[in-house]
Amino acid sequence: MADAPLLEGKIAIVTGGALGIGAAGAQELASEGACVVVMDINESAADETVAGIRKSGARAVTVVADASTTAGCRSAVERAVSTFGGIDILFNNVGIQPPESYTNVEETTEEMWDRILAVNLKSRFLMAKYSIPEMRKRGGGVIISTGSVQGQLSANLVPAYAATKGGDASLTRQMALDYAQDNIRVLSICPGGIDTPMLRDAVESKGLSLEQAFDQIARTVPFGMGQPEDIARVVAFLASDKAAFMTGTCVNVDGGIMAKGAWA
Repeated sequence: MADAPLLEGKIAIVTGGALGIGAAGAQELASEGACVVVMDINESAADETVAGIRKSGARAVTVVADASTTAGCRSAVERAVSTFGGIDILFNNVGIQPPESYTNVEETTEEMWDRILAVNLKSRFLMAKYSIPEMRKRGGGVIISTGSVQGQLSANLVPAYAATKGGDASLTRQMALDYAQDNIRVLSICPGGIDTPMLRDAVESKGLSLEQAFDQIARTVPFGMGQPEDIARVVAFLASDKAAFMTGTCVNVDGGIMAKGAWA
């Protein structure tokens, strides 16, 4: 007899769910039985992800909204409640690292700093703020964010991005403590080198070929380049009751890069 889906009857929101890790996460949550709200500003890509989920027989809807705004976050929560009846899982995945942000603090504009912090960190706060009351109504829930190994060790010339990922880890711990009494678990997943549109844009901005970049990652990361599905499967596990005693921690899914530490 096949095992029952890990997330049967659960309702999830995935921010930045149109492409990359977000799309893979939405598809994996749906494959494990969850109804999914795919939230993104990229309507066509979000619709494509939703269509794929529906084709598999699962339920999903698109919400076109900016997760860095109150109005956008409220609209996603309201859609989850009105369409599916509540919220059990929030995958705070949305994130940006524009090619022009690869610079030092002196050359980072205030506008770029504010935009990256709004999308990568403020969105975590806003989505949690409006999702938690709905989770409480259902007796608990799980909040998972996409952090980064860059929140634990530093790379060159990514000050705003690194700041958001360090903040993500701290916010994860804080909310885990504050909402344990409500049976709400809070976790962060920290990818290493994952083949996503954002990574490909970064490679292009540096004038490298994908072959060169992937070869460099393969030499740096023990397991080489990861795929969005590698992250998505762990997200589904963390969202399930199989991870019921896990909260307040960052889970590295990084192909071994953190094991190398300073030698990376």
